[in-house]
Amino acid sequence: MAKGNFRILSWNINGIRAVWKKGFPEWLEKESPDILCMQETKAQVDQLGDEIKSFKDYKSFFFSAEKKGYSGVAVYSKIEPIAVRSGFGIPEFDGEGRVLEVEYENFVLFNVYFPNGGRGPERVQYKLEFYDKLFKRAEVMRKKKKNVIVVGDFNTAHKEIDLARPGPNTKVTGFLPEERAWVDKIVKMGYIDIFREYNQEPGQYTYWDVITRARERNVGWRIDYFMISEEMKNMAVDATIHPAVMGSDHCPIELTLKIK
Repeated sequence: MAKGNFRILSWNINGIRAVWKKGFPEWLEKESPDILCMQETKAQVDQLGDEIKSFKDYKSFFFSAEKKGYSGVAVYSKIEPIAVRSGFGIPEFDGEGRVLEVEYENFVLFNVYFPNGGRGPERVQYKLEFYDKLFKRAEVMRKKKKNVIVVGDFNTAHKEIDLARPGPNTKVTGFLPEERAWVDKIVKMGYIDIFREYNQEPGQYTYWDVITRARERNVGWRIDYFMISEEMKNMAVDATIHPAVMGSDHCPIELTLKIK
């Protein structure tokens, strides 16, 4: 991996085929990150054209859900990874195509689309169990002295500052006490919400409801995160949100690292 600044972007694109028609290729060519993580690709690989699977000088990796048009994650990488692993070996989770684990020389990157708890208590439980299994796997890599980055759509706003209307949403999935407690647990395990190291301002969101046109009023949620293991904090240079980028109900987030 070359020395110098290294840019990782992440975006819940809400359908790779849909976003491709909304200026996505032009945006990606202009931004030209070293790595792009995508969530909610909503496509099987055999449904994608070569222009999507082989974009410019990127190597692409896809992990799709068994159910068509649902979930799915993908990574575009300019650097050849040491290893790429799909899921974490638990069929009930892997069938939904939610995790790509990409190992590089300087870190292991988990690109994750965490479950939404919106279909009732059993789905919230599924989500919490997913959190548990995902971070157990992350800790395995961390114990091997690997720097760990967990990035993606966490589907949980951690603190009141992370959503426009915390009061009315305390009983809504995405801001339930048990969901927020899990993010507390991640932080206690030694993972840093790196965006908040650089930006303590309110009104910084990554998701807006389309039906209520919430984006126009910035009534949003910050549910997309870069969580990095504390051992690599000194590698981080900056972390930002790109709220002006359209094409999805989420916007991209960015982490810049210094590779020495």
